[in-house]
Amino acid sequence: MPDGQRSIDEGGAGRVFDIGIDGMTCASCVGRVERALGKVPGVSEASVNLATGRARVRAAAGTGIGALVETVEATGYQPRLEQVTLAVEGMTCASCVGRVDRALKAVPGVLDASVNLAAGTAVVRIPAGAVSAADLVAAVGRVGYEAKPASGSGEERAERQAARDEDARHLRRQLILAGALTLPVVVLDMGSHLVPGFHHWLLGWTSQQNIHLILFALATSVLFGPGWQFHARGWPALLRGGPDMNSLVALGTSAAWGYSVVATFAPGLLPAGTSGVYFEAAAVIVTLILLGRWLEALARGRTSAAITGLLKLQARTARVLRDGDARDVPIEEVVVGDRVRVRPGERIPVDGLVLDGSSFVDEAMISGEPVPVQKGEGDEVIGGTINRTGTFTFRATRVGADTLLARIVRMVEEAQGDKLPIQALVDKVTLWFVPAVMAAAALTCLVWLVFGPDPALTFALVNAVAVLIIACPCAMGLATPTSIMVGTGKAAELGILFRRGEALQTLRGAEVIALDKTGTLTRGRPELTDLEVADGFDRDAVLRLVGAVEAASEHPIAEAIVAAARAAGALPQAQGFEARPGFGVTATVEGKSVAAGADRLMREMGLDVAAFSAVAERLGDDGKTPLYAAIDGRLAAILAVADPVKETTPQAIRALHAQGLKVAMITGDNARTARAIAARLGIDEIVAEVLPGGKVDAIRALQQGGTRVAFVGDGINDAPALAQADIGIAIGTGTDIAIEAAEVVLMSGDLRGVVDALALSRATMANITQNLGWAFVYNAALIPVAAGALWPAFGILLSPVFAALAMALSSVSVLANALRLRRFAPPRAATTDGYRAVHTAAREGRTR
Repeated sequence: MPDGQRSIDEGGAGRVFDIGIDGMTCASCVGRVERALGKVPGVSEASVNLATGRARVRAAAGTGIGALVETVEATGYQPRLEQVTLAVEGMTCASCVGRVDRALKAVPGVLDASVNLAAGTAVVRIPAGAVSAADLVAAVGRVGYEAKPASGSGEERAERQAARDEDARHLRRQLILAGALTLPVVVLDMGSHLVPGFHHWLLGWTSQQNIHLILFALATSVLFGPGWQFHARGWPALLRGGPDMNSLVALGTSAAWGYSVVATFAPGLLPAGTSGVYFEAAAVIVTLILLGRWLEALARGRTSAAITGLLKLQARTARVLRDGDARDVPIEEVVVGDRVRVRPGERIPVDGLVLDGSSFVDEAMISGEPVPVQKGEGDEVIGGTINRTGTFTFRATRVGADTLLARIVRMVEEAQGDKLPIQALVDKVTLWFVPAVMAAAALTCLVWLVFGPDPALTFALVNAVAVLIIACPCAMGLATPTSIMVGTGKAAELGILFRRGEALQTLRGAEVIALDKTGTLTRGRPELTDLEVADGFDRDAVLRLVGAVEAASEHPIAEAIVAAARAAGALPQAQGFEARPGFGVTATVEGKSVAAGADRLMREMGLDVAAFSAVAERLGDDGKTPLYAAIDGRLAAILAVADPVKETTPQAIRALHAQGLKVAMITGDNARTARAIAARLGIDEIVAEVLPGGKVDAIRALQQGGTRVAFVGDGINDAPALAQADIGIAIGTGTDIAIEAAEVVLMSGDLRGVVDALALSRATMANITQNLGWAFVYNAALIPVAAGALWPAFGILLSPVFAALAMALSSVSVLANALRLRRFAPPRAATTDGYRAVHTAAREGRTR
């Protein structure tokens, strides 16, 4: 029994749950949780242990663990939860998905399960330790499918990809064999019907009975050779009371084949005039469905192209310095603290901090910027990026699953495995769809037997088989997950990570985009933005002297001035430094008296700042506070330090407005500065002078009246607001806490990524709507046609052969439509240089 948490049945009288809880710090916490759990309907006893951080709950057999978990969360504490991912084999249609989903959710202790047909996975959410992976695998096995835990390791991913490739190759071989056997069946049977001369020639060569025997041999080889997979899976599923697509195919082809066998070997058992054979229908149906499955396998492989591209960015080995020697070791053997040497042209194997050496590193996979970034001692390097020029040594800080690249892959995989809210309706429909189709086929057969023209039995068989074959729900099962996989994969290429698949649906409905200012609209670090000197002064000389004075200060504004001054050259040493809070700083530099600060400092020195009044007014309108510098008692310059707006921000705001969205800014800045920035950028609403804890209230205010708000932020203090918003979007250059609280992550600091994410969300949801519309309309329209609804008015019947072709094409059409998302072009990408895909490097074939 798991140590962390478990649920057990006790004599059928009830169930005991052992729930791990985080966040309890005192006896009051214990009492609060116990009282809350005790009020849950069905709970007879609740005992909470602060030392172990667990709650033991005795409840009636009908009480689900989900209600207990929700109660703990509502009380303000965190139940320990985990996700288990299973690789599931044998699923072929939406009915399979529904069956596996229902089986997993029925396991005691399971909170939720999301089954993805396109990915062949099931993601199960459970309280930590409540259910073993073996129990989940067994539950899947009981409904007729094979499952095994998926660890998410690179080796396992490679094995799964190899298995998918082998499955595609196997289907291709089976298709070729089936096609080779089916072709003579079609020629012998259909050729005789279409070309009278060919029919007479055949009868002159052999008898009709011998032709039937040849057709029997060929069709039987198809059904029980390449087509055996349908029978091997379909009949057991039917006998278990859970028929799926394979059951429909097996039942339909067996009916056509069995009827033809009787007509061939015992025609006297059939009514007069009904002894025709349908071997060609059975053989062609199997071949066409194999064709559809092979095309599906190829298309599914392409839906995971984003993951494959990301994995190619991972280096395979690392040159590690151990015991004074440099040795190449597999990437899996690198540990935190290892010293790693990187040479020009190599991929950086893991995340770390540079110890010595310098180089330029291509970080396009993360930032989207094509210009390599200079790295030196103390700078951070990221695994998967490319070292361009120099050689350096760095200390590994994150390895294995903790590296940024591994986290990106994990985020994309989790998003691809998610189930959108729109899928819930599909699951409910498709779970009962196959039994309904079988009932419709039986009803079709009965109606034609009773009311159909002679030979009624023939008409009844043909139309019932057509209904069974055409109504396979493959297209419905693939409609949503394939679009999610391709959409989230394309997003990853554009530097947008949807951490949760449902964010694709939620983001589309956003009405207000609320933006944090610092680090989101702006660069997030103060810079010297303005410096104008009075007559008789040299700009560079003034900057050098002021920078020398400010070098002794620890104020953030001083750091920005010093950074600008040092960029222009070395700074001299200041003597007699004095800082006067609220006024400024003074010192002596190279024998000159230098002062820098507010206008009040200048007035105290007897200096008139009126000469710079026009400049000061302009700076104020821009939301900047002017500072002044004096040298040897003369007013020398006016300067301003500000956090500048990113160059791409105005374009992003215009693009958001063009999509009909309202843009709001939430900032802790004073109202005047906020108004100035908003006026310059065209922001619609301002919430200024907000304390860190007030951002949540600001989001709630924007949400009044049901308005759906997306919030974009990057800092630790943005995490609560990201969680409160209907959709949280984190800037990937920000803190890990902000990223974990968000549903969408922009890997670069470019705010135009929000525009791309919105556009891709809308494109993906439109694609899903198209797929679902096609799948449902296809079945709703063609099932009556297959049943013979057009016969009374037009004398038209749908051959089972064409039904099989239509069924195969329906799934392929859905997959092809989903793959169109790979050609999605960002609204502004065509005119923007420097913004690249997350794995541009992989697409360009750059390897270690």
